[in-house]
Amino acid sequence: MTASINGSAPTTTRASDNISSGVEFDITPIGPTHGARISGFDIATASDSQIAALRIALAEHKVLVLNDQHLDDDQHVRFAARIGDLTAGHPVWDSGADLPAEVYSLDSTDDGFADVWHTDVTFMPRPPAASILRPLVLPQLGGDTNWADGEAAYASLSSPMQRLADELVAVHDGNREFGYYLRHRRSGKGNVWDGEEVTGLRPVRHPVVRIHPVTGRKALFVNPGFTSHIAGVSEAESRGLLDAFYGHLTKPEHIVRHSWSLGDVVLWDNRSTAHYANRDYSQRRIMHRVTLRGDRPVGPQGHVEPFGDESGHWWAAESKSVG
Repeated sequence: MTASINGSAPTTTRASDNISSGVEFDITPIGPTHGARISGFDIATASDSQIAALRIALAEHKVLVLNDQHLDDDQHVRFAARIGDLTAGHPVWDSGADLPAEVYSLDSTDDGFADVWHTDVTFMPRPPAASILRPLVLPQLGGDTNWADGEAAYASLSSPMQRLADELVAVHDGNREFGYYLRHRRSGKGNVWDGEEVTGLRPVRHPVVRIHPVTGRKALFVNPGFTSHIAGVSEAESRGLLDAFYGHLTKPEHIVRHSWSLGDVVLWDNRSTAHYANRDYSQRRIMHRVTLRGDRPVGPQGHVEPFGDESGHWWAAESKSVG
């Protein structure tokens, strides 16, 4: 069974009926609010109109799964570049000179795990708009990836909680995960991100609620991996609010799960989702990711100054001591 791109009741349809004339691929929903399997789409031969349709489908369905797409790194990068402008593979991590600069390698033998809910690179002023991931080596069992729908999570909050979230700003900090690595394994010289070499990870501020630039829908935009605290409230209030948001975001009804096979390529909208990779395996797992350049998050209050003056607050000393 397939469903239309606009989320109406399940029915057999073609993408051309809903996105752009002359474009054809099938869309099968994975979950009630997000996630879809794309068939009838060959990355190697996709037309420009199909790529344009895929962009729209990504914003609408947030997670897209393509099977039987056996790519190498160069093909992976070229495919991503047809969808949008590319970033470096990571602001800090060095995936090796034998890989294209746009590829981030996650190897379980080199601590390449992602077993905490997170949204990619929210510790930078302009987090990626989308991520494109494929497996190279998979364990026999385990290693599934889960995605939480930030839009569905926001929509299902009570009205008072929505109004509160609309007003809040959160601080995102990459030092806990990557500060030590940047200072000691890269000697303070990271990769080029948004035209500048990353030499430090200054905490950045983003709205707790992000408005999607394509759909106009609101999504919770906080994550346990990189969000350190809510700005302008006490430590106890910040922890209570974030616990409430995280618990709501990761409720089972807001999650879809994918079991990987070689040849899979999964795209997700980094502006409206968080994800978690299960660490339930002992064999090696290698994944390669390419990310698309994003914009500064906009919330109900508009743009938020990413580097507000927070010296003297309880969280300032905590941030400096991390890593």
